[in-house]
Amino acid sequence: MDAALIAYWVITILLFGVLFALAKNFKMRLWARVLIGLGLGGAMGYAFGGGAEGCADAAACVPASSKFFGDAFVRMIRMLIVPLIFTTLSAGVIAMGDPKRLGSLGGRAISMYLVTTVVAVSLGLVFGLIFQPGVGIDLTTVDVSAIDSVKGKIAQAEAAGGIVDRLLAIIPENPIAALVNTDVLAIIFWAILFGVGILMAGEKAAPVARVMDAAAEAVLKVTELVMEVAPYGVYALMAWVISTQGLDILVNLGKLAAALYLACFVHAIVTYGSIIRFVANLPVVRFFGGIVDAQAVAYSTASSNATLPVTIANVSENLGVEKSIAGSVLPLGATINMDGTSIYLGLIALFASQALGIPLQGTDYLLVALTATLASIGAAGIPSAGLLLAATVLSVFGVTSEQSVLIIALIFPFDRLLDMMRTATNVTGDAAVAVVVAKWEGELDEEIFKAKSVA
Repeated sequence: MDAALIAYWVITILLFGVLFALAKNFKMRLWARVLIGLGLGGAMGYAFGGGAEGCADAAACVPASSKFFGDAFVRMIRMLIVPLIFTTLSAGVIAMGDPKRLGSLGGRAISMYLVTTVVAVSLGLVFGLIFQPGVGIDLTTVDVSAIDSVKGKIAQAEAAGGIVDRLLAIIPENPIAALVNTDVLAIIFWAILFGVGILMAGEKAAPVARVMDAAAEAVLKVTELVMEVAPYGVYALMAWVISTQGLDILVNLGKLAAALYLACFVHAIVTYGSIIRFVANLPVVRFFGGIVDAQAVAYSTASSNATLPVTIANVSENLGVEKSIAGSVLPLGATINMDGTSIYLGLIALFASQALGIPLQGTDYLLVALTATLASIGAAGIPSAGLLLAATVLSVFGVTSEQSVLIIALIFPFDRLLDMMRTATNVTGDAAVAVVVAKWEGELDEEIFKAKSVA
């Protein structure tokens, strides 16, 4: 057996033991252990993955041998998505007692998501103007094989349908199939109708109502158990990502990466922080402390849907949001709230215009903002959605399909590192909107929110 592989596993097992000891003997909180796992995984991926250059052969990369830990963790939290959404949302509708409240709840949530999305696109454009990420980029260096690969992925993304198709798909032809396929919006639609049906049935459906409430509580407890695996899962995922992606790939596109990360930080702290502080009148530090677990899982998995059970658990248990609100607003946000993608699309538009030498006029910026907003809403569930749907945004100011493919093929090899930050931003926005909507609906336990320690 390869000496590097043996050394990697010996150190990994020792680090796993340290993480376990921190939980068992020192009672360290989960979010701290998750962040430690994230950092250790990144360091091990760098050390055993060829350093800054990354592994030439990803399959043979030493840290790839532990990726199954991360895959297992992702599968476990994904297995919770369907039962968690269905039980918590159905139980929540029943607990509301009046189906009319759903209109107020949904209207407020969607309005908040749209507002933050518009702000996000604007931030992307502003940071694109400040950082000038496309200036000096040589498009002739793009690998031909990467171009062919991207063409197929763009076609696949476009075939997934636009907003109209996604709206129609909300109504499931077969609720069981929607559950099997983890079609989140269709599950939300069916769960709401099922809850309303239980309310309309009155006493006859009382046993079913009790079962749904108990089931929702049980699934949340299972989520707590699964989350104990999170430090090990994110360790394995980060080791794999850093070892296979490397860091040298960021050198040529470093300004784009820096602009995205900084814009996402600003959006999270300023936009979401202002919403929590001035709209909900709540302490901002407590908010961010309460969702660190979800942010870390989102960053390591790069999937809002996969992080959903963790987000629901964090928001309901740490921030005091009623389960009915968390179970409805958060799944909706995981599918339509793509603020990180919106920032990214705005940045790519500026990147492309600068790299191709296409000047933008005032109306171009407005068109980019509008198109990016709509494209981000229709991007949910598509791998690397923000990048693959960029062609739609670029077309509004004269970028040809061939030029779009060149731009996307240049960025695609290291999109995973950017996607991780976009996802963490999306999840933070979902949580912020859930807190504000819960406050407006009178379903926020402020004692839990303010009393929860972030230390």
